[in-house]
Amino acid sequence: MLNSKDILETITMIQDEHLDVRTITMGISLLDCCHSDINIMCDKVYDKITRYAKDLVSTGEQIEKEFGIPIINKRISITPAAMILASCENRDAVKLAKTLEKAAFACGVNFLGGFSALVQKGFGPGDRELIEAIPEALAETDHICSSVNIGSTKTGINMDAVALMGKAVRRSAELTADRDCIGPAKLVVFCNAPEDNPFMAGAFHGAGEPDSVINVGVSGPGVVRAALAKAGDCDLTAVADLIKKTAFKITRMGQLVANEASRRLNVPFGIVDLSLAPTPAVGDSVAHILEEMGLECCGCHGTTAALALLNDAVKKGGVMASSHVGGLSGAFIPVTEDAGMIDAARCGALSITKLEAMTAVCSVGLDMINIPGDTPAEVISAIIADEAAIGMVNSKTTAVRVIPAIGKKVGDELSFGGLLGSGPVMPVSTYSPLKFISRGGRIPAPMQSLKN
Repeated sequence: MLNSKDILETITMIQDEHLDVRTITMGISLLDCCHSDINIMCDKVYDKITRYAKDLVSTGEQIEKEFGIPIINKRISITPAAMILASCENRDAVKLAKTLEKAAFACGVNFLGGFSALVQKGFGPGDRELIEAIPEALAETDHICSSVNIGSTKTGINMDAVALMGKAVRRSAELTADRDCIGPAKLVVFCNAPEDNPFMAGAFHGAGEPDSVINVGVSGPGVVRAALAKAGDCDLTAVADLIKKTAFKITRMGQLVANEASRRLNVPFGIVDLSLAPTPAVGDSVAHILEEMGLECCGCHGTTAALALLNDAVKKGGVMASSHVGGLSGAFIPVTEDAGMIDAARCGALSITKLEAMTAVCSVGLDMINIPGDTPAEVISAIIADEAAIGMVNSKTTAVRVIPAIGKKVGDELSFGGLLGSGPVMPVSTYSPLKFISRGGRIPAPMQSLKN
């Protein structure tokens, strides 16, 4: 039963503490669009996406208006594009990307994710063609996001794919250097990628998903920080309990929006992703939550422990609020998208090595990090391999989204605008991993994979 205190508390969360539904994402299976002729397949893809998602944006806007809950993004995720390319005789991946861009524009969504390949154990038909097309596809579209899964706990790490992705990230930056290297900001390299993630740039509609589904991602770093500020000098057990209770309230709001969108669109409800996704806005920062716990600056010793507490408490509170929690769910640490992370990186408190340690206990990985423009492809591949190893061994999702800032050096700034934010170029090790990356092959799956 709702009471006036609950209502007023929610209003305060929305108005003063940046509580919002970060995204409603409609997942759409394109498996029935496969055809040997690329032109026919593209026509079928455009037709299905625009039929299924024609009312997505307007429905989100109606819910936002009626309930007074900000819904920041309306998005689409599709079957990994490499799967449907496999059926074509002419695997023109860029043509498919342009078709997806046309469909995204027609539906009015912010982003469309799923220009993706799953190559954790090797390359199937269409996989190499898609990976090689990623830089051009991202350069020639505005709404398309791409992801590639190069490893998993069950399969190990495909180092041939890791080498290819280092080159793809660098080439994508080069092709969009005139637009602040926006290309790789829309590209994620995963280990243990989830099939139901509603957040970009890593969203895709997994093969095990229904024909269409509604997934919702909520966000409320400002709400958590405000709750901790009011709590005063309590011990860390009390901090964890407070975060759990706050995450419960945030997730219940997401569940409400998800159920309503599902009903109005006549599409099954999938999951609520209860991630704390920050923005560059002041007061909407995961780093500031960690500092509210008692750290002088995010990145100092103790940051990994504080983040582990936060991530665990968010998950525990969220799963009590919804029976269908999925996606990534926890705390994101994208540097350029988090006001506190940006400040910490600028003052030198936060380094890439510290961020790598933090990824062992957070929801994703090395996210939205600007690196020097002359960083070689093999160094980018090695960063991907390190992060994939953390995910593989710990049976968790990890990812890399780094942006080589072409023409810029350490300390320079790169700005994307909007939710992608801005931030300094951070240093990377200049010692070479070229021989290691050039060996290729697979890093075998760890003992943790043998669970049957």
